[in-house]
Formats: sequence, C-alpha cells, structure tokens
Amino acid sequence: MLIQLGDVTDCYPDVYECVETLLTVINLIAIKGNHDDWFCEFISTDFHPQYWNHGGLGTLTSYLDHAGKARQYKETGRGYKTALISSDVPVTHQNFFMRQQLHHVDEHSRCFVHGGFKPEVPFYLQRPEEFYWNRTLWDNTYQHQLFTQSCNDSDPFGYVSEFREIYLGHTPTTNYGSKQPLNAFNIWNLDTGAGHSGLLTIMDVNTKEYWQSDPVMELYEKNMR
Repeated sequence: MLIQLGDVTDCYPDVYECVETLLTVINLIAIKGNHDDWFCEFISTDFHPQYWNHGGLGTLTSYLDHAGKARQYKETGRGYKTALISSDVPVTHQNFFMRQQLHHVDEHSRCFVHGGFKPEVPFYLQRPEEFYWNRTLWDNTYQHQLFTQSCNDSDPFGYVSEFREIYLGHTPTTNYGSKQPLNAFNIWNLDTGAGHSGLLTIMDVNTKEYWQSDPVMELYEKNMR
C-alpha cells in the first residue's frame, strides 16, 4: 500500500507524469492537499483560481504540454489567462483528483492527513479544509516538544493521543532547518521541501526507514512557484 500525502500539483512541470505513475499503484490511498483542491476547483469550474500563482504554473504548463498547446499564459491578479481548459485534463486524472481523501486512518490507529486538524474539535466534525490547510497541529506539537526538552519535562502531549501516530506534510521541515523528516511526540512530518528546493521523501511507517530524492533544484532548472 502507498499513501500519498497530497499536493501532487505544485510548482514543477511533471504533474501529468506524477499522476500517471500514481495511477499504476494498485493499493493507492491519495490524500487531498491544498494545491490539489485548487486544481479540483479548475476541473469543476474551468476557472483558474487566484492562488494558482502559488505553484500552479507547473501544473498549468504540464497539462498544456500534454494537450499539445503552446505554453502561453498571462499572469493576472486572479490567476492565469491561458488556453488550458478542464477538458484538456484526461478523465482518469480528473477522477484521481476528485476522489482524493481528506484523511486516512488505518487499523493501527495511524492517521494520515495533508495538513492537520484542530485537536479541540472532534476529528470527524472538522471543516474539510482544515485537513489540508491546518499548520498549527504540527507547529504547536513541535514547539511543545522543544519546550519539554529544554526544561526536562516528561509529561506526555496528550491532546493528539486519539491516534497512535499521525503522518502529515504541508509545512516543510526546511522551515525548521531540516531536509529530513521530523518527529515530534507521535507526529511525523514528511514534507521535506520538495515544493521549494528540498527533497521528496517516502517512508516505511512500520520501520521509520525512509528514502529521498535528489534535491529538486538539481533536477529542475526553475521552480514555478
């Protein structure tokens, strides 16, 4: 089984190929990221969302290339003016994005989510966008761990104990000075900055062994964010 933590669409021009590869994975669980949600908006409305300016150019050029259209676009205050229309996106790709899950909880009480959630709100009563926009779950947990380490406080961090482990992305570990996955209490952050200038990481959650790509800036000439 492969659990993909979201943001397949972001700032590099191989989005089409990434989706094609993921579609070959038989036991795939695809989690929705905030960038994926913007692409779903485009698929549903043919409107290029304003926030496509944050990495959407890679997605745009990828699908323009595979539609046989020139890479012609104009950045506006509300996204891009371009020849790409939603019907240029293959139906298999549209279905992939429209069927992404907000979260996945396995039989071992491990939770997989793109961004996070509010611990003070019952998990299944969260607003959908919380799962792919939240950053406070990770940041508060990480900062609390630093605090307890600094004062030798061994009290458990109880408010996330509903799950045995939580795996998320969205907030790059490079923001915290690391290009490796970070662990804070029972939360693992696997976003090692591939949407910027870091690396892409895959982890065996049973053993915590992980593998990483080369730095993306060595693989691509330009970041389209």
